[in-house]
Amino acid sequence: MFRRYLQFVKPYTWLIILTILIGILKFGIPLLIPLLIKYVIDDVIGSQTMSIADKKDALIRVLLIFGFIFTVIRPPVEYYRQYLAQWTSNKILYDIRKKLYRHLQALSVRFYANNKVGEVISRVINDVESTKDFIVTGLMNVWLDLVTIIIALAIMWTMDPKLTLVSLIIFPFYIFSVYYFFGNLRKLTRKRSQALAEVQGFLHERVQGMTVIKSFAIEENESERFNKRNMNFLTKATDHTKWNAKSFAVINTVTDIGPLLVVGFGAYFVIDDGMTVGSLAAFIAYLDRLYGPLRRLVSSSTTLTQSLASMDRMFQLFDEPYDVVDKPGAKDIAIKHGDITFDQVGFKYNEDETEVLHHVDLDIESGQTVAFVGMSGGGKSTMISLIPRFYDVTSGTILIDGRPIDDYTIESLRNQVGMVMQDNILFSESIRENILLGKPEATEEEMIYAAKLANAHDFIMSLPDGYDTEVGERGVKLSGGQKQRVAISRVFLKNPPILILDEATSALDLESEAVIQEALETLSQDRTTVIVAHRLSTITHADKIVVVQNGEIVETGTHSELMQNQSHYYNLYTIQHLEG
Repeated sequence: MFRRYLQFVKPYTWLIILTILIGILKFGIPLLIPLLIKYVIDDVIGSQTMSIADKKDALIRVLLIFGFIFTVIRPPVEYYRQYLAQWTSNKILYDIRKKLYRHLQALSVRFYANNKVGEVISRVINDVESTKDFIVTGLMNVWLDLVTIIIALAIMWTMDPKLTLVSLIIFPFYIFSVYYFFGNLRKLTRKRSQALAEVQGFLHERVQGMTVIKSFAIEENESERFNKRNMNFLTKATDHTKWNAKSFAVINTVTDIGPLLVVGFGAYFVIDDGMTVGSLAAFIAYLDRLYGPLRRLVSSSTTLTQSLASMDRMFQLFDEPYDVVDKPGAKDIAIKHGDITFDQVGFKYNEDETEVLHHVDLDIESGQTVAFVGMSGGGKSTMISLIPRFYDVTSGTILIDGRPIDDYTIESLRNQVGMVMQDNILFSESIRENILLGKPEATEEEMIYAAKLANAHDFIMSLPDGYDTEVGERGVKLSGGQKQRVAISRVFLKNPPILILDEATSALDLESEAVIQEALETLSQDRTTVIVAHRLSTITHADKIVVVQNGEIVETGTHSELMQNQSHYYNLYTIQHLEG
């Protein structure tokens, strides 16, 4: 795990080394203070040869020197140390999130069907942010604290070796305490992070579905469900806090005993062994420089444990496998005709589940409009999701223009398949940016022409900011019909040879449906069109109607042929006609 993380750190090695060197200077400067104390007490105040005037002059000179060091030299050292540490760590996190987002984009629809959005977001934001402590603390501060301890011990040894050994008595107890307490902290931290991700995942879903909660007046019920997850997080956080508090209590007690030993032995050495008062004062001042970093190392252990737990969760996300990938030798191939063939296609969503499609055989000719109909759950939407390889078939083959679809690179395949869904997602940006998703490099004229073809231009121009109008999250500021027309505009702009319409008008009122239907008929001209329809009256014009039931094709033909057969399609159409 460390090696993997250090791959992100490697490009910034010299910056980290520079930061550490500047940090050594930053932490080293305060180590001069105890020497100042010793000099003032022993060589100035305690001098038997200097006059009072000489003592004052000596005191002023040494204070001017130290004043220059602490007011002129130390501030820029402090600034650049902090700036470089934060800039480097933030740049590493930028690189991680950049790669992680690309990884998320490469994961298949199956991953997002099996994982909560909020938990994924928690890993990308919270867990990645927590790994920053590994850089700042683990790769920088820990080394600075260790160097500070070594320098302090070296100076203390030159002053009095015996008293230095006394100050080291607590080190074995300190090391054992750290080893004992922080061995279990990583596990507790991982549980705490998971509980927090569950809270975030639940909250993300409920905020998105707040209208549903309000419409059913179930605020109290949802509050109780949220409280269960919140209480679970509180329990895990409390367990983590208890163990953390115990560790700090024990380790701080150990480090507090050290100064007591040094003061006791030091006073004895002054009385009995000729050690100067200045040396003892300086030694006690160095204890703070010694035990301060030790306490910071304890805090660093806690921080690093949390960081490692977050690193675990981050790499778990990185290790999610790609189940839809380009096969070796896949090429960017242009679809010239748009013939689609399902050859003995079988499919199941997960290996341990039953098949939802069984031995599907179907030929769709270039330029044809083919409609999939049937009861909900029959497999219609699954069939169309296999064409752009949102999922890969479990058995059999899908071919386009006579070539298996895995001969095409995923990018080239999807670039040539346009989709209009029942619930098209618009991003919370401007209408212009949402339409340009279909062709980011398109000109203004191309974008407006696409909007006109989709019967969207007029309503867009009636908005306060026209094409620059912000649509809100998931297009909440637009009506259902307006959202669909924006979605159709971007498919017009994309201009793909294959078009897929998944119940594109089923959620609209009759007036909106008529406008959308007109735009879709224009869009489907001169291209292969596959439609999943709920309202059968909207697909009577189709060249071929395919009835899908329980994962199998049970009937195929034109509207008139299927009505004459008086079988599955006839029954569906008759029921809808009677209901109408």
